[in-house]
Amino acid sequence: MPHDFSDWLASDHLLTTSELMSVISAGVSVGIEEIRLTGGEPLLRTDIVEIVSRISALPNAPKLSLTTNGLRLAELAKPLADAGLERINVSLDTLRRDRFSALTHRDRIADVFIGLTAAREAGLQPIKINSVLMKGVNDDEAPALLAWAISEGFSIRFIEQMPLDAGGIWDRTTMVTAGAVLASLSVDFDLTPVPDRGSSPAEEFYINGTQERVGIIASVTQPFCGACDRLRLTSDGQLRSCLFSLEEMDLRKVLRDPDLSAEQIAQEISARFQKTVSGKLPGHGINDPSFIQPRRPMSAIGG
Repeated sequence: MPHDFSDWLASDHLLTTSELMSVISAGVSVGIEEIRLTGGEPLLRTDIVEIVSRISALPNAPKLSLTTNGLRLAELAKPLADAGLERINVSLDTLRRDRFSALTHRDRIADVFIGLTAAREAGLQPIKINSVLMKGVNDDEAPALLAWAISEGFSIRFIEQMPLDAGGIWDRTTMVTAGAVLASLSVDFDLTPVPDRGSSPAEEFYINGTQERVGIIASVTQPFCGACDRLRLTSDGQLRSCLFSLEEMDLRKVLRDPDLSAEQIAQEISARFQKTVSGKLPGHGINDPSFIQPRRPMSAIGG
């Protein structure tokens, strides 16, 4: 986050709410069954509750979730739940106030905890915590984070840091691997692999012989591209087959083509969804020497 950030600003480059709904409706019509609203930070959008409500009102409405930093959940958890949001993921990399302030440039970890309580009271379930560990920053907190999540009734997933940072300074040699996370957790917890992972990005483990689970997402060291069924729609209307894709399918251009009728726009958007799916590559190539980091950082793609 930039030090001087104040608020989300509208832009002609971004899809309007109606344009976004046109894309989502077309996607649902060709088989999209689940939608996750991400960012950036989706709760900065002043129309976020409206977006959730309109998605929930679609025929054959998809399952709907949202990933947030949690800072606005205290005020928005109930309105979002009432609008049809089913569950949330909250990004939280540390339980320590000083580290949170250093990572986010904001002394607001208490607001995250208050927001999580509000989400629970609003009935958003399950509540998942996403944590990225970094060497020399918070890599000693894995056991504490898991113990805290268990005590709060949350599900936690540890995610390998990926080369999608805005500064382009990602270095694999300093990345905390899934293996390192598992080893750290195994000191304090008995972890048993959960079979039948399916298309989930997380490899899950039963904790101490119970039905409680912890997930580890090894996007870099153990990629799961062969089972991936996800697409990414950016806020400016570009459809991507992968987080690491170097190509995008322009939907905004179709939406704003004055020569197309509403029916023709819907047909063309649906066709571009299908073309994007058929163009998914067998792997993201992070482990290939020729790998090129995408121009867009995670915050501009949708994490």
